Amino acid sequence: MKTINKIGIMLAMMGSLSLSSCASDYYVADRPVEPVYVRPVAPYANAYWVPGEWVWRGNRYVYRNGYYARPRANRVYVQGAWVHSNRGYVWRRGHWR
Repeated sequence: MKTINKIGIMLAMMGSLSLSSCASDYYVADRPVEPVYVRPVAPYANAYWVPGEWVWRGNRYVYRNGYYARPRANRVYVQGAWVHSNRGYVWRRGHWR
C-alpha cells in the first residue's frame, strides 16, 4: 500500500511541475533593447559562446549576459529569440539540440 501512495505522490508532483512550466510565458508590448557589452576572451580552447538571454524577474525582462560553455557532443546550440503573437512579444529560451 505504501508503494502505491509513493507512486501517486510522485505522479502528482510531476504533473504539477509540467503545469507550472506552461505558465512561464510572459508577454510584453515591446521587445527590450539588448545591452551592448564586450565578450570576454575565451577561457579555454574550443569554448563555445552561449549568447545572452532574457529572463523574467520582478515583473519585467532582465538581460543576462552570455557566457562560455563546453560544447556538447553531437549537439548544436539554438539561440533564444523573441516571438511575436497577438498577445505581444515573448522570449523563447535558447537550448542545446
